Amino acid sequence: MSQKMTRGEQNLVFFQSLIPQSEKLYIWCYDKDGGFIDTSCPEETMPLLDQTFYMFGGLEKLKAYANDDSLTSPIIVGSPIGMQWALSYESERNRNLIFFIGPVFYTPVDKQQIRNSLIPFIKKPVDSKWVDSLCQILTQIPVISYAIFTRYILLIHNTLTGQQLDLDSFQNQKSATLHNEIVAKEDRDRYKVYVAEKAMLDTVRRGDIGYMAGLQSSMNLSSGVPIKGSDPLRKMKISIVVFTTLVSRAAMEGGLSPEEAYNLGDSYIQSVEDCRDSGELSALAHAMYHDFVYRVHYLHNKPNYSHAIQKCCDYINLSLDRKIRASDLASLVGYTEYYLTEKFKKETGLSISSYIRNAKIERAKTLLQTTSFPIHEIADKLSFNTPNYFIQVFHEVTGYSPATYRKHHSSSNNE
Repeated sequence: MSQKMTRGEQNLVFFQSLIPQSEKLYIWCYDKDGGFIDTSCPEETMPLLDQTFYMFGGLEKLKAYANDDSLTSPIIVGSPIGMQWALSYESERNRNLIFFIGPVFYTPVDKQQIRNSLIPFIKKPVDSKWVDSLCQILTQIPVISYAIFTRYILLIHNTLTGQQLDLDSFQNQKSATLHNEIVAKEDRDRYKVYVAEKAMLDTVRRGDIGYMAGLQSSMNLSSGVPIKGSDPLRKMKISIVVFTTLVSRAAMEGGLSPEEAYNLGDSYIQSVEDCRDSGELSALAHAMYHDFVYRVHYLHNKPNYSHAIQKCCDYINLSLDRKIRASDLASLVGYTEYYLTEKFKKETGLSISSYIRNAKIERAKTLLQTTSFPIHEIADKLSFNTPNYFIQVFHEVTGYSPATYRKHHSSSNNE
């Protein structure tokens, strides 16, 4: 860059040096009006990728992001051909600099798939050599899983802004996306997929609003419906429609009325059909899952609990990764600790400590079923004092040790 680099840009240059060259994860810098400044992309590749970015509405999305102060996290931007970018900003200049990371594909594509997907977006007359060159370059775009891509995004964003966003906070933001990878892998473990999908649907049935911790690990095992075809956007739509159907059925099993569940599912499916962008599809899938989980949650809890007790329960379910004290809950709702503990037990039938214990063990079950985290790590994630104490509490609640529970219920059991 011709101008003096800010600290954020210097950090970004350093970060770029840490990315394996084999992954070809490029970083682009624009001003807030969409003017190109610089990129780590090679000169021979840059012009065509830059044109692709503009062709799929990247300029408009960049300007919208630059001017929306409510978006404090990075965002993922998709395209109709399945390519993804991420946007972040350099805080030292009040968003005068916007950074694009990518593009990447979540799933492998071939030249003919890309050509077929590009047809509606290429204005005629067009140079066939230009199309051939573009297709050839796009087949060389790195294929990176959603989980790895988001970690790169967060590392770059935190380097630029000085923030300390983690994966959960990123996914809970307005910009959050639900990965719907639809690549068919001949050697994927069908039993693991079944267990992961079951865990995701059980979360809906329970109305577990603290679902983010288990959702990411489940998605790492279950990547969606393995559909073959030449249109990446159509494959993604089919996968999300199937997922929406399964989630709506799970919500009905959780107590949601068929009328509400069917109408809600139909509405989301129609919205999926109307989408023209993979990034919008991902965000829509996340919103759909979140909507059904919360509807079942409030169906289970809201009619029976007062507003204050429901607020405490929600706080507990969203804070299972930390120590939760009765005094914190009392401050949350403006009660004395004594009054709250009496009222909580009267309405829920459990003491606050028992409710917290049970909620943490339910979350532990999901982590044991859908991840390979060591037991001591799960104990730490759920803020138990020691692994031994976690094992003791788990056995008291379930009748199993965590290791035995995992053996009988997790994706590692292939029998």
